Amino acid sequence: MSEQAVRKQPSPKKLLSGGRIRKLTVTALLGAVSAVLMLIQFSVPLIPSFIKMDVSNFPALIASFAFGPTSGMCVALIKNLLNLLTTSTGGIGELSDFILSCILVIPAGLIYKHRKNRNFAFLGAFVGTVCMAGMSLLTNYYITYPIYTTFMPMDMILSMYQDILPSANTLWKALLIFNVPFTFVKGMLCTAVTFILYKPLSPLIKGKAKI
Repeated sequence: MSEQAVRKQPSPKKLLSGGRIRKLTVTALLGAVSAVLMLIQFSVPLIPSFIKMDVSNFPALIASFAFGPTSGMCVALIKNLLNLLTTSTGGIGELSDFILSCILVIPAGLIYKHRKNRNFAFLGAFVGTVCMAGMSLLTNYYITYPIYTTFMPMDMILSMYQDILPSANTLWKALLIFNVPFTFVKGMLCTAVTFILYKPLSPLIKGKAKI
């Protein structure tokens, strides 16, 4: 290799700097996409109407697989900070979503980092989804619903569950029967979308796309 060719090669320092800039840029973009997706919500049959489904966590999963769990957590943070501008929950819904999103992407990213293949990606997302569903019981019982009761009596909240299932007469029962399975399905739906889109988007995310 000639001396001129060597000079044209980017230095390791420049490569590292460029990689960090791309990581930050892509993470910010995924956070913005996630924030938009959080606004696109829809109701689910046999679930109280105030509980909405969305797929806003799949950009955080993509970031976690591509750059690690810290990037996935940053996507979740950006999503919820942006949604604070239009929130109708006083920030309580965003706090709960951020906690649960982190519970999803941390195991997913760490397990995938151990061995980067589709099986470990699915295992990581599945473990993260199970953890998120389990944690939703605690966050809803100890954080979200106690604060919501300052705006709406617990009896009224429970009545929305009992309209669907009369035996859901306590908050624990309501959360176990409705919220935990709902959160699990939500996590698996985001996982499915991630698996569909990750491979096509990966070259763009990592700067390897051929133009």
